[in-house]
Amino acid sequence: MDIIELAREIGRELQKDERYLNMRTVSAQCDKDEELQELIGEFNLKRIAISNETQSDTRGEEKLQRLNGEMRHIYARIMQNENMTAYNRAKEDFDRLLQRISAIISQSADGEDPNTADYVESCGGNCSACGGCG
Repeated sequence: MDIIELAREIGRELQKDERYLNMRTVSAQCDKDEELQELIGEFNLKRIAISNETQSDTRGEEKLQRLNGEMRHIYARIMQNENMTAYNRAKEDFDRLLQRISAIISQSADGEDPNTADYVESCGGNCSACGGCG
């Protein structure tokens, strides 16, 4: 089996993994959640309004502040939605799996032993120099 076929096999196995299946299930629940979808629509409209106001020749700082406050309020409501919370947890679990797979492949490509190569989670608390959490 060549290396590309092995990558395809990993893809097939990923799609059988409980973390992937859970993420797909909760994603579908989010799609069916009418309240959540309405909030997402409101959020997107506020974002467009902010963009339009920012580009306007008669840009109003007070209006921008009001729109930003409204958008933050809607965002908070989205993030408090139980389906969105479940999706975020499921996505984090699946992303950790992908990080681990990527780390094993990258370390192996750098000459590390594939049998011991693995992802090591570490956080120094300074997110500005890191791309690993998100």
